[in-house]
Amino acid sequence: MTGQATRRMQAGPVRIGVTGIGIMGSNHARVLSGLPDAELVAVADPDQEQAQRVASFLGCKAVGDHHALLDLGLDAVVVAAPTHLHHPIALDVIAAGCSVLVEKPVASTTEEGREIIAAAREKGVTLMVGHVERFNPAVRAVKDAIRGENLLSIAITRVGPFPPRMSNVGVVIDLAVHDIDLIRWFTESDIVEVQPQTSAALAEREDIALLQFRTASGVLAHINTNWLTPFKARTVHVATSKKYVIGDLLTRQVTEHFDYRPDGSYSTRHLPVAYAEPLRAELENFLSAVRAGRPPEVTGEEGVASLEIAMSCLPGASAAQTARRRAVG
Repeated sequence: MTGQATRRMQAGPVRIGVTGIGIMGSNHARVLSGLPDAELVAVADPDQEQAQRVASFLGCKAVGDHHALLDLGLDAVVVAAPTHLHHPIALDVIAAGCSVLVEKPVASTTEEGREIIAAAREKGVTLMVGHVERFNPAVRAVKDAIRGENLLSIAITRVGPFPPRMSNVGVVIDLAVHDIDLIRWFTESDIVEVQPQTSAALAEREDIALLQFRTASGVLAHINTNWLTPFKARTVHVATSKKYVIGDLLTRQVTEHFDYRPDGSYSTRHLPVAYAEPLRAELENFLSAVRAGRPPEVTGEEGVASLEIAMSCLPGASAAQTARRRAVG
């Protein structure tokens, strides 16, 4: 962290802005406006009508782009612009000495993602990737339930209807990248084998993906995702040698099955799940990391590692990409 940033951190709330005021960016701005450790200075978007609407509601400034945002003397910026803009915007933000939270995926390519990591490291600012599902209380309850267990398999379902906003990516980058990150986080291990099956049934890009993985620790994992289901479903099933944990990420119910007996019976209990808005928890973690000058919970390296696996699952990925066993450093 730069000396200027450190001085600001000691002086009061983190002065922060949001660039890209679509659905996700507007939510970031909403949450930031209510956090005591943040001062939402401005929002930026080429659609000035939308930016002004959000700014008026939240009581901050509206500007046209991230350059105007940086002219306001910020400590940090949330980048929620379209994915193909993440790389140039993040580099500009970092060059200005500001910490940055980049929405997932961190960039359009792993090479761009690594450039962002290198720039943040050289400048000494905080870089976080917005994998908000990590902060879902149900996901954290699953993580707590399997901590220290001998993990055997993970199955994740993330399905729903086609999102009208989507145009430049398919289900793998939009949805499955969340679960690739969760698999790596649950197992605390790199994914070393990938067996993807994808199809573009109704859309231009893949709208169905059945993805199988093996981690370096030997855990088998499966992701079922699509844009063809009329309702949303988000579930996680984790099998260990002693228990079976099921988490519903929408209803935030987590159930643990254990104490298997020879007669086929077993015990079941519902685990407590804290009430919290995932986005608020994510932003609180980012602000804390910025103030303390420590790594956030989801680092740039983790974001790039998940993106690299996701890209190896895309149609047209080379055999070398699909079988890649190299961890991102």
